[in-house]
Amino acid sequence: MLKKVKVRLQPIVSGINMPTIIKTTIFPGDSIESIIIATQVGEIFYIRQGVIGTFADIRQHILKLGGSSGGYDERGLLGLAFHPQFHYNGLFYLHYSVAGSQGPAAFSESFKPNPCDASTLNLKWINREKQYDHIDTVEEWILLPNGQLQKRRTLLLLRRPFLNHNGINSLNFSPESGKLVLTTGDGGSAYDPFNLSQDMMEIAGKIIEIDVSLNTFTGTPPVVTRFNELPVPTQESLTVIAKGVRNITGISYQRFNNRYVKYAGNVGQDLVESVFSFVHYKPMPVTQIVQASTMGSELIQEELANFGWRGWEGVLPTCVPRDCPANARLKEKTIAYYDETLSTSVQRLQPLTSYYHEDPRPDKFGGTALTGVQAYSGNGIPDLMGSVVFSDLAQKQSNSPVRGVLAYTKVKADCTPNDYSIIETENNFGSQAAYYVSLGANMNQTRLYLGVYNSIKVTDFNQGSVFEIV
Repeated sequence: MLKKVKVRLQPIVSGINMPTIIKTTIFPGDSIESIIIATQVGEIFYIRQGVIGTFADIRQHILKLGGSSGGYDERGLLGLAFHPQFHYNGLFYLHYSVAGSQGPAAFSESFKPNPCDASTLNLKWINREKQYDHIDTVEEWILLPNGQLQKRRTLLLLRRPFLNHNGINSLNFSPESGKLVLTTGDGGSAYDPFNLSQDMMEIAGKIIEIDVSLNTFTGTPPVVTRFNELPVPTQESLTVIAKGVRNITGISYQRFNNRYVKYAGNVGQDLVESVFSFVHYKPMPVTQIVQASTMGSELIQEELANFGWRGWEGVLPTCVPRDCPANARLKEKTIAYYDETLSTSVQRLQPLTSYYHEDPRPDKFGGTALTGVQAYSGNGIPDLMGSVVFSDLAQKQSNSPVRGVLAYTKVKADCTPNDYSIIETENNFGSQAAYYVSLGANMNQTRLYLGVYNSIKVTDFNQGSVFEIV
């Protein structure tokens, strides 16, 4: 049984825009960690010994958010990572949606597969140069000795089919490989209409490692959606470590017995949210993927981590729920992609833990969307030591105001799936809504930070707070 854990949220800063990324770093010439908070609209703040300052402001580089979507948006500043040697070399990395790149989207209506209509099960993303929503960029920047920031190069320019599922806290360095890890999503809409997540040539729906030590391509790279469209030097810097992802809230590493456990949260579709953990996997070089496709040969993918989407939504076959006409409380659930559910059933990873959108059990909660997963190695909260903590945007509950929720689980010695327990949070948000939008940690994972927003809309400005979980 997992222990009941109680925590308090200690305020760090309030009145900021949507805080999507919270981490710490040590600035060149400094000796203590600064807390770094990046907002979805493009500001990056640092907090050092209680004093807040602006590290960077890239708002003018970022697409206008919330226009057509009534204020809700999943684009913007999505990823920020500091090079492991940032203290010496000043290098850091950004992932964001590019200003002026707005397109009409791959199609406009909302998508639901119909298991009785084959045409809805095999859609193809055609005319990609025109039918896309926006372009995301992954860039390398440098903090110069004079304190100025300068963009050094663009690593990737990705055309995205829809406005959602672009990842969040999407850039992190792997302590295992030393590479920059990009975790995005399947490109959006719902139900991955083009099945990009299982297609090895598609960049969408993968976890990708980028070897930033290779100074591969200093010009402006082409805007792409598939690996074979990349210049060869760029292909040579990329490996795929997982596929079958829907939308990922970053990746967190925890050292156990001289090996690293990787944690990644996959946001669910209609039924279930999933936290995955994996130790062993065989990264697949992108050059190998492209070569196999050119030669028409089979790729051996047994050792690649596969999260199972779109055939599986975590532990469950992906379903299309619809209301039962005779009873409003019941829902009929039909397997959406039966063939894919079967074909991915053996190779896919089982989630470490799952929580459901509807759960009648007294000690559980109905969730809406996973927003962060962090390993915790500190002893400040003794009962959480060695566990993995996760946050959900908003509990499904009839009584308002809205509240997010924290929970945790642990990896068992035999690595089989485990249950989770809610973390009781002592905080008075009053009558305000409190969406839990992000979860962060410091460099050695001994401190946890929570980003909260009073609105679901990124265009309701200055409604954000960041807390330390104590």
